Amino acid sequence: MESKLCDLFGIKYPIIQGGMQWLATPEFAAAVSNAGALGTLNSSLSKSKEEFVEMIRRTRSLTKNPFAVNISMLPNQPAGELTLDFLSAVAEEKVDVVELSGTDPTPFVPALKNAGIKVIHKSPAVRFAKKAEAAGVDAVTIVGFECGGHPGMDDVTTLVLIPSVVDAVSIPVIAGGGICDSRSYAAVRCLGAEGAVMGTRFVATKECVIHPNFKELILKATERDTGIVQRSIKNAARNYKNPAILKLMDMEANGKPTLEEILAIVSGKRQKECYETGNIESGAIPMGECAGRIHDILTVKEVIDEIVTGAAKLLK
Repeated sequence: MESKLCDLFGIKYPIIQGGMQWLATPEFAAAVSNAGALGTLNSSLSKSKEEFVEMIRRTRSLTKNPFAVNISMLPNQPAGELTLDFLSAVAEEKVDVVELSGTDPTPFVPALKNAGIKVIHKSPAVRFAKKAEAAGVDAVTIVGFECGGHPGMDDVTTLVLIPSVVDAVSIPVIAGGGICDSRSYAAVRCLGAEGAVMGTRFVATKECVIHPNFKELILKATERDTGIVQRSIKNAARNYKNPAILKLMDMEANGKPTLEEILAIVSGKRQKECYETGNIESGAIPMGECAGRIHDILTVKEVIDEIVTGAAKLLK
């Protein structure tokens, strides 16, 4: 488990919890960090800077180990957008690691680095990874086409994308997309990644706060049960093919739905309600293709332990 990421972030294992919107709570992030990996707190859980600071402090009270904060940024800053407040909060609180995504990180990196914070930028393609490196980030997360959530628009798989980015940049690369166990982890390390980020596998854990219906859904899913939507608005997203997503796939294949029609199905508010009530038929459920390879609900520590011990044997 030797990796540049271990020294860079002060962690035992180079395994990182994905942003997992609505699910990346202080308690969950702390559970991952306490198991030796890097837990992640999602800023989207907060409605104000003050609330976000409180969540950071709560996470810190639950683990002595480093953890990250995920901040998804918009290309512009409309009224009511809290990105700048969140960035200010992490600098003031001197959070260990920040993962940025969504737009060019260049304007935000200097202030974070001056506060002693390590910066990761999530990128879906080689060209964006090179731009992030030029901006001064410490590492890049690269997600292949298999990943749940947003894989980018290029449809390039993890197997091809990871070594391409490793060859193109000099900073550590964190691989995402299709990783759920020791075999897939060992594979991306052999491709040159310094570590891995996982989302879907961490959803199917005992500590995850999502309704049990969704955990059971992952266990029953096959590698063919997810699909890509939102291509029409250039925001490709992989979700479980429930009735709502199948409807949107049909709308996009046979016409051009309006932004309002798309958001009526995939809005974060609707997703959050589904997560809380257990409604698996409605809303967008981000899920990676690796769901077809997940067959049990484990503790976070059990997931990480399997990767650590299994990958060591494979790589040996």
